[in-house]
Amino acid sequence: MASDTLAADREGAIQLLRDVGLRVTGPRLEVLQLLAAEPHQDVESITEAARSRLGTLTSQAVYEMLRNFMETGLVRKFERPGRTAVFELSGPPHQHALCSQCGRVANVEVELPPAPMKGLRGWRIGDTELVFLGECPDCRGRRPK
Repeated sequence: MASDTLAADREGAIQLLRDVGLRVTGPRLEVLQLLAAEPHQDVESITEAARSRLGTLTSQAVYEMLRNFMETGLVRKFERPGRTAVFELSGPPHQHALCSQCGRVANVEVELPPAPMKGLRGWRIGDTELVFLGECPDCRGRRPK
């Protein structure tokens, strides 16, 4: 639903909030613009960056904003097992790669296979999530040769 280019500028972020029926506030605009500039941020990173520009902002306020954004389809949450979740603006369907060392997340565009029917009798599959696990280039570069 949300587009990185649309939320990257202030007017685009204002329109996104209005389109989903959320009140336009400085903190909401800041969080949307932070996610447009750098996806896959956790709540603490978002809070710190927004606080540096706005002055005061609590993690609880950011959690509440992100919850509202997810409910309206503006933002998606990506769970990283054993680590904090990260957030990104909603957009075209994509999958993720997750570094097993540092937790870095990258978007991956891949055509998903159809759901296997064996073992899913009676199921109606609504969505598929595919996560590629491995090591990011930075972590691979730090490994002794």
